Amino acid sequence: MQKVIEKADVLIEALPYIQRFRGDTVVVKFGGSAMEEQAQVETVLKDIAFMECVGMRPVVVHGGGKAISQRMKDVGLRPVFVKGLRVTDAASIEVVEQVLNNEVNPSIVRTLEEFGCKARGIHGEHILSVIKHAGQDKDTGEALDWGFVGDVAGVDIEPVKAYLHADIVPVITPLGRGPDGKLYNINADEAAAAIAEKMAARKLVFLSDVPGVLMNPEDPESIVSTLKLTEVEDLIKRGVISGGMLPKIGGALKALKAGVRKTHIIDAALPHSLLLELFTDKGVGTEILQ
Repeated sequence: MQKVIEKADVLIEALPYIQRFRGDTVVVKFGGSAMEEQAQVETVLKDIAFMECVGMRPVVVHGGGKAISQRMKDVGLRPVFVKGLRVTDAASIEVVEQVLNNEVNPSIVRTLEEFGCKARGIHGEHILSVIKHAGQDKDTGEALDWGFVGDVAGVDIEPVKAYLHADIVPVITPLGRGPDGKLYNINADEAAAAIAEKMAARKLVFLSDVPGVLMNPEDPESIVSTLKLTEVEDLIKRGVISGGMLPKIGGALKALKAGVRKTHIIDAALPHSLLLELFTDKGVGTEILQ
């Protein structure tokens, strides 16, 4: 009987959050190591199906890095990364498009529908316009070229809104169309942040391979539960936030400044971390707010 009562306590704790977030848009970025184990993928998608069932409006933006790297290897292409971004030449972008649009995206949609959640895929190039990503080597000053890698320049949110209004979860690939009419690969963190910003989403959630922002990268217990914008900028200057966390934090800051109320960084490896972060008093990751 005690266990049954404890289950009821969990539901009661979640009730005010379910009431508060009903009808609100939440953009969830899903990718990286979070997609490497099928059981983990299904747990995340079950959480998203739960969110939709209780009246939230989740939007999924996903990557597929491991599957892309494997397919490139299969066809004799060697993955190359510069400053954390995949160099994408003409042959590679064909592989990226095939894997993201025709394999990973339909698989996510099918799994959501197996959990009783209506879902539809959106190819990112149908709603995201980009400019070619550019940068310089800070040591030599030479221009760096990532090939067909783009930065988001615009978002057509009408197809996304149409799905949400029909109680359908949009599942979006991080691809965009350049002014030259060609297809470009986009960092999925940046794509999710741009979509959340344009939609003025209530929340932007990054599913990560770390518990959140850590004061000590070697100590998972050093997680910071809540950060404000000013504190984040200071942590970046001090080098506490660096590496692969920077695209997430950069997107979070931009989204917050554009009207998104909160962003969250949580560990996808923790079972049901998405529900624990959104529907419990304490949460399990890092929330960033104004």
